[in-house]
Amino acid sequence: MRPRLGALLAVCLLWSACTDPAPDPARQGQVWRFAIEETRGSVQDAYAQRFKELVEERSRGEVKVVVYPYGTLGTSDQVTEQLHMGTLQLATASPGHLGTLIPEVQAFLLHFVLSEDERVNHEALRDSELVAFLERLYKEKGLRYLAAFSEGWMVWTTRTPVRRPLDFDGVKMRVMTSPLLLAAYEAYGADATPLPYSEVYSGLQLRMIDGQVNPIFAIEEMSFYEVTDYLVFPNHAQFYTTVVTNPEFYSRLSAHERELLDTSVATLHDEIFEVQRSYNRERLDLMLERKPELEVIRLSDEERSAFSARATEVRAAYLALAGERGARLLETLEAAVARARRNLAPSS
Repeated sequence: MRPRLGALLAVCLLWSACTDPAPDPARQGQVWRFAIEETRGSVQDAYAQRFKELVEERSRGEVKVVVYPYGTLGTSDQVTEQLHMGTLQLATASPGHLGTLIPEVQAFLLHFVLSEDERVNHEALRDSELVAFLERLYKEKGLRYLAAFSEGWMVWTTRTPVRRPLDFDGVKMRVMTSPLLLAAYEAYGADATPLPYSEVYSGLQLRMIDGQVNPIFAIEEMSFYEVTDYLVFPNHAQFYTTVVTNPEFYSRLSAHERELLDTSVATLHDEIFEVQRSYNRERLDLMLERKPELEVIRLSDEERSAFSARATEVRAAYLALAGERGARLLETLEAAVARARRNLAPSS
């Protein structure tokens, strides 16, 4: 009987060693607060909700994630302040907002820098040299960089067709309050007009502005297509955001919790790429169904080149703003895109 009992005990011990460890009572009840820069139903919301699902499932209830949509905790600047204070653990932070704190990241706002192939750009975002450079920049400002992802191509919605810079003459184009974006649309010949996001629809409706630029999912979500007549795809830039955390919070995590956070972010890199593609395709179809007369214009390579030539003027403004390290980040970003293009090229 004793040998049989000993064998059974050995099996039980082996089984216990091979299963997940039991939840640690001392670590249970943790709450990770995650603030995003967009509303419910957006690409950022999809990211945060899926992150919540992954973390809560993989932690077996040890960690709860609470997602705060834009406006819940104040402005983007206030969210960054709360992240620094430690009252928030995670947040999305777009280069347009972070540019005042980290001028170099405005390289992501420049037009015609990345590939016209969004799969190449997606691959470039996980380039080890680019990630290491961004981690250093963020660390200096009290933030830990976790990831970057695209929310889709930036698309112009206008009242009149735009195929060449001359077509922007006299057009009041609403852009984010970024000096580089204002300079870009002025270089194209538009009357660049900063306006709060919440006032864009009424601005278009009252003809205070003639056009605006955003990813497709946001254009549908905010109904901007209702008060414009054309959707113009120049494929000049994508809208990017980054995911950041509080460095002290990250350093206090146990090895298991840190792995939980890192693997969830890694899982989301490919998932969110497909999500944004799906969101933007579906929202475009929805807009065309609701407003059949809405005209879609996709610029040819020749038409894009006319805008690309003018966009080079804005690089000088970026370099003046971001200095030597901005120049190095831009070089690193372009090198990452070149490597991704080679990696994804079909073998002969």
